[in-house]
Amino acid sequence: MNYNLNILSGNDGKKKSTYTAVKSLLTHVVEEKKTLWTAFTAMLVTAVLSLLAPIIIGHTIDEYVQTKQYHGVLVYSGILLIMYIITLGAGYIQTKLMGTVGQRMLFTLRNAVFNKLLELPVDFFNQNKAGDLISRLNNDTDKINQFFSQSLMQFIRFILIMIGAGIFLLSINLPLGAAALSPAILIWLFTRFISPWVKRKNAVNLKSVGYLSSAVQESLNNFKVIVAFNRRDYFRKKFNEANMDNYSTSVAAGLANNLLMPVYGFFSNIGQLIVLTFGIYLIAAGSFTIGLLISFLAYVTSFYNPLRQLAALWSNFQIALAGWDRILQIMNLQNNMPLIEDNSPAAASPLVSFKDVSFTYPNGKEVLHNINFELKPGKTYAFVGPTGGGKTTTASLIARLYDPTKGTILLNGKDIRSYTAEKRTKKIGFILQEPFLFTGTVRDNILYGNEDYKNYSNEQLVEAFTEAGLEILIGRFESGLDTKVQTAGDGVSLGQKQLIAFMRTILKKPELLILDEATANIDTVTEQLLENILQKLPATSTKVIIAHRLNTIENADEIYFVNSGEVIPAGSLDDAVNMLMHGKRVS
Repeated sequence: MNYNLNILSGNDGKKKSTYTAVKSLLTHVVEEKKTLWTAFTAMLVTAVLSLLAPIIIGHTIDEYVQTKQYHGVLVYSGILLIMYIITLGAGYIQTKLMGTVGQRMLFTLRNAVFNKLLELPVDFFNQNKAGDLISRLNNDTDKINQFFSQSLMQFIRFILIMIGAGIFLLSINLPLGAAALSPAILIWLFTRFISPWVKRKNAVNLKSVGYLSSAVQESLNNFKVIVAFNRRDYFRKKFNEANMDNYSTSVAAGLANNLLMPVYGFFSNIGQLIVLTFGIYLIAAGSFTIGLLISFLAYVTSFYNPLRQLAALWSNFQIALAGWDRILQIMNLQNNMPLIEDNSPAAASPLVSFKDVSFTYPNGKEVLHNINFELKPGKTYAFVGPTGGGKTTTASLIARLYDPTKGTILLNGKDIRSYTAEKRTKKIGFILQEPFLFTGTVRDNILYGNEDYKNYSNEQLVEAFTEAGLEILIGRFESGLDTKVQTAGDGVSLGQKQLIAFMRTILKKPELLILDEATANIDTVTEQLLENILQKLPATSTKVIIAHRLNTIENADEIYFVNSGEVIPAGSLDDAVNMLMHGKRVS
């Protein structure tokens, strides 16, 4: 399955309508109905009061100002003041409620995206850059939050005010109202035409933000290598390229987002000019009053001013939709490694069976082709072969980090796909060539994935280590179990990282232990110590060793040679050496 988000589009490549996108987005605020209705009511109050004010002002001018009845002017001025105070209070309530809705939605959405990421297989993370995923999780979700917390209710309020102003304009004087609203038709056509272009520009910009984040993260993660090879110029060049691309797309998106504002302003001025010209003509003809003209001009302003605001809000809306599209690309993905049913009875021997297994990485060549072999309990197996021959891929298939492209892998006689992740990882331990540690202590990292020991005290843990023969390894750390481990394992040596990974896995007492170059960064004395610890594993434990150093595989019960899509028995150690030298089976 192709998980490359740079190729995929939302909904499996099908173009999503704005309505469908908004509908799917609103599912994440379904629990906020009560708060949204309260905010909507407050917003409705402000909209209604804003629409009543111009007609009251016009009535006051015609009935009291022109007749110099100042008592009426004071009364209606008081009424307007009360309306404005109520509008202020309702606006505050609306803003406060929508701010909390936006933050809760942001929290829920980020949780949903993060949990979806946890469901996806290793393939997904091989095909996508971590920086881009972080940008989607942080930046894109925040764009949606900004629209909900700051723009959504304003968006609805402006539309209601426009509708109300339009109704008042047409009801006061139909010909004058129709003339005043005629530029709105051109605005609608222009907006409908330009919106897809605005959305595309914002989508490209958000994508470039992800690339910039990826470039920075990759360079910072490998900064030691950059310094060691004195290639700061490479770091600088790569960052400048990503930054320039982001600058270009940001300028293009900014232009697209701000294009609506002057266009809307132009048509607003045209509308007011029409009202002023036509209104003066009607007043001269005696069919219109000055008060009504002032009210009319106020309603025209109430109609077109929100349009100007909507221009900015519409841009925010397009940005939010572009961000939502990028999030949907993740949310719509399905794990291509499902849990299946297999009611076959479990069998003790063989422990693992490969049945006509083939494997191909996405967009790559076939790595393994029709592989058949068995691993029996209590035996030690060694996989040897040239770099890139497929040793780690074979081990990853055994641990079900990937599923085969063709064929079946059996664990205790049952399809490995029928085991839950908890049961599978309890049976299979995997010590990677490049172990990863989390920020915390040595204790935290050793207990990672070992739920049986999470409530143990340090004294109880030492007893467990002693039983497993691991107590001597704790002495390799300055503060024992409380030794601090910084981000990505900084603060401990690479050899110490492998020791921690070794202890973490051995403590689980797995039925099958896979060691992928697990002693590559450990001295010979410590390697011998680890070998002695491995000998203390239960007699039924099966070990798979991937190594380039031949002394680590000389005691293996069986050696397999892995290369050119094949996994074949190598026979003796001497035969394995000859096969390594010639890269093929030696007859």
